[in-house]
Amino acid sequence: MATQSPFSFLEDVFQQLGTTLQPPAWAVEEAQRRIVLLLNHVLMQEPEAMARLVRQKGRVVLFHWRQFHFKLLLTPAGLLDLAGADVPSDLTLSVTEESPVALVQSALSGAKPAVRIEGDVQLAAEVNWLVDHVRWDIEEDLARIIGDAPAHALGQAARRVAEAVRQLLSRSAGGKA
Repeated sequence: MATQSPFSFLEDVFQQLGTTLQPPAWAVEEAQRRIVLLLNHVLMQEPEAMARLVRQKGRVVLFHWRQFHFKLLLTPAGLLDLAGADVPSDLTLSVTEESPVALVQSALSGAKPAVRIEGDVQLAAEVNWLVDHVRWDIEEDLARIIGDAPAHALGQAARRVAEAVRQLLSRSAGGKA
């Protein structure tokens, strides 16, 4: 007898929400702008990452997953900006995994999602380098606001929660037949 994953319900909910709920265009653009701000904050902490992006200035990368599209322009400062919808992309990265639950599972396990790559190979190599080497040190940012000790305690708690979720998801995935 096959055991059904407890996350299959979540899978169905995400599928229904993705097809029935569409946010307004202004909300999507605002969310994308906030993501660009966060990405630029992280990039500014890594001079090597910015130097690599400077070499690719003016290039456009399109990220695609399900019905979501995110087009980024690489600036002369080595940072990111939203690219216009009419600007052609030099590189398209399409996440092939449709399931949000499977994406979360792979992210928690440290694996990269399966991606279809179309376009400039050198630009794809630079994006891959960024994915492999650039990390957000959220604990350091929290320390600036609440101090070192509380930030470290929150970081430890978050790591314990992430590990518990990772174990739960791996047991759930192992229980599938």
